[in-house]
Amino acid sequence: MTRARVHYGWVIAGTGTLCIFACLGFGRFALGMLLPSMASSLSLSYSQLGWIGTGNFVGYLAAVLFCGAIAARVGPRALIFAALLLVAVSMWLMGSAGGFASLLLLYAVTGVGSGAANVPVQGLVARWFDASVRGRAAGFVSIGSGFAIVLSGWLIPFINRRQGPGGWRTSWMVLSLAVAAIAVVALVLFRNRPEEKGLRPCGSGPAPSAAAPAPAPHPRFHARGSVWLLGFIYFIFGYTYAIYVTFIVTALVRERGFSESSAGTFWSTVGLLSLLSGPVFGGLSDRLGRRAGLTLVFSFQLAAYLLAGADLPRAFLWLSVGLFGLVAWSVPTIMVAAVADLVGADAALPAFGFITFFFGVGQIAGPAVAGILAERTGTFSSSFFMAAAFAGIAIAACAFLTKAPSSPSPPPQRGRGPG
Repeated sequence: MTRARVHYGWVIAGTGTLCIFACLGFGRFALGMLLPSMASSLSLSYSQLGWIGTGNFVGYLAAVLFCGAIAARVGPRALIFAALLLVAVSMWLMGSAGGFASLLLLYAVTGVGSGAANVPVQGLVARWFDASVRGRAAGFVSIGSGFAIVLSGWLIPFINRRQGPGGWRTSWMVLSLAVAAIAVVALVLFRNRPEEKGLRPCGSGPAPSAAAPAPAPHPRFHARGSVWLLGFIYFIFGYTYAIYVTFIVTALVRERGFSESSAGTFWSTVGLLSLLSGPVFGGLSDRLGRRAGLTLVFSFQLAAYLLAGADLPRAFLWLSVGLFGLVAWSVPTIMVAAVADLVGADAALPAFGFITFFFGVGQIAGPAVAGILAERTGTFSSSFFMAAAFAGIAIAACAFLTKAPSSPSPPPQRGRGPG
């Protein structure tokens, strides 16, 4: 009797988790913990802090325009390695930056590296996993961001307490070294295709015999139309989630009377709960379908945004944070699987890069519009209500998603297990 083995696809997924931990978790979400000490040390204004964050988003958006073409030329593995090194170098240099202009430029470069790493990581998931388990695998990869939020929430204050006012510089350099180490791990463990290991995608059955009919190709015109719709939905996610993660802590402190430590506890809760978001809702989308999965996620987010904007007792703010955290990284997870379902695994990387462009535009526009709205109304409640309205539009758009055509998969090969 042949002993079941763990499919190498799960090594790919585990390595992908580390990459997301590095390129998005440290490369983007650690910034909020570093901004207060950076602002104090370099006398930065609130508007300058906002522009530094926007610079990262702009760099990310620029990366998704070309990373698909580069990955097709050099392979995802090489691109991910180079992109993570770019993140590491730019973060190291931020630790010695002398003012706003250098920070803005360097953090935009960090954004380029983050986007150029994230997109091909998601493309590898599409190649290495069959549609039957693709959502679960993409969800597993997505938890890297949550781990980084939790770790940075502990590590950065610890370093700052030890180093004093200049602790933020040491923090950037420590994070940089961690990203560089993960880049080396990715180069060693990643493979561009299952065939390089003599395997088929995890979760798929045995290779079809020569006499078996080939599966029907995906109708490309149908796929393109649906991918545009996915891009629109992904834009709304970028627009709304960026509003919440950018302003929720500020709103709690300035408008609800929370201390910074209490608001930080709320943010740490998001990080902890988000560890469940990708695997749980990615797996649900495998069972219920991508349309149902996305509809459920946006329903949670709509409720979270409404509760954040409403003038309700503190318990409802905990509920808002809980609902948001539970689905925090679910949409990117489901999008990876949905795109691959529509266009096939080989075309998934450029297609995911295409819809990520819409996501990037959304996360640039959302905080900018919300900030202007809050300034004019005198409260962030209006911004959260706007995010809720956009989430409602996303729910309506999900109703127009059609199921990708597929062929029944043969039973799994005995002795190897589902992977």
